[in-house]
Amino acid sequence: MNTNIWIVDKYVDNLENNPQVVDAANSLRKNEVVALPTETVYGLGGNAESDEAVAKIFAAKGRPGDNPLIIHIADRNQLSRFVTEVPEKAVALMDTFWPGPLTLIFKKKAGVLSEKATAGLDTVAVRMPDHPVALALLKTCGLPIAAPSANSSGKPSPTKAEHVLDDLNGKIAGVLDGGTTGVGVESTVVDCTAEIPVILRPGGVTKEQLEAVVGEVHEDAALKDQSQRPKAPGMKYTHYAPNAPLYMVAGPKEFLQTLVIEKEQEGLRVGVLTTEENRSFYKADLVLACGRRAELETVAASLYDTLRSFNQGHVDIIFSEIFPNEGVGHAIMNRLDKAAGHKLITE
Repeated sequence: MNTNIWIVDKYVDNLENNPQVVDAANSLRKNEVVALPTETVYGLGGNAESDEAVAKIFAAKGRPGDNPLIIHIADRNQLSRFVTEVPEKAVALMDTFWPGPLTLIFKKKAGVLSEKATAGLDTVAVRMPDHPVALALLKTCGLPIAAPSANSSGKPSPTKAEHVLDDLNGKIAGVLDGGTTGVGVESTVVDCTAEIPVILRPGGVTKEQLEAVVGEVHEDAALKDQSQRPKAPGMKYTHYAPNAPLYMVAGPKEFLQTLVIEKEQEGLRVGVLTTEENRSFYKADLVLACGRRAELETVAASLYDTLRSFNQGHVDIIFSEIFPNEGVGHAIMNRLDKAAGHKLITE
């Protein structure tokens, strides 16, 4: 399959009539699969009402079919087509955070969306992305679009069009290139079907921000207990991993450096994931700075690109610093933990 590359300047006016956006929308209407930029990561979009289109998403990613997908919309009025009710707290969250990096879970109407998209569940995860190119594409095609991250299953999510092509070139109809994404980690997923909203996946909107709008918010037990089965899209299997094994390291930077020396003495090429503040301290085959520790939003924005960069460095093992597990740091640590397969070394 020839994968088209449609380059779009997100700052131009009248994006809905942009020829590149129209071409991509036409592909979606034909039940083809198209990668699109959002404010979090690139998504792999297909018609959420079509079994054929959704099957192509799973095939391109190599993603297990029991993993539900997030449905992307451009207009809240679309919810009434496939959602049975919209609770008051969900309305408050949409008023505050949509469009934006927040996915809400609702009870779904039967017989509208592809059962493959919702993995046969009686609920559906929905969000409205905060990216002008994504919104223009959604409005132009007029469809609810199922869109997981546009990467091979288990690999770091893509924050650039070239990341998508690294994984999926020749497997999908096209990539709508709208530049580098902003937030860098996926949306926060919140279950709104219960009296008290429950965070199923931490992301671009923090627990503190949610609670400022709707009061008490719980967290899914699976976020703290690995024996619990996660309920959120994209949380059931190992994700975000670079090619080399990744280990999180808890302790001072001097301890991490001793680990580097030990592995280099064994003849291994060693990578270190750190931040700008500590980059000059480490001596290793490949030291990559992932944003600034003093501004965790920059770490989130750079995380997946940094993980992918280790693949080009051909390292045998990677050691990563850890980050405060609060605010957006909660999402960063969640993704690092998944990328490392829960491997943590403590001093």
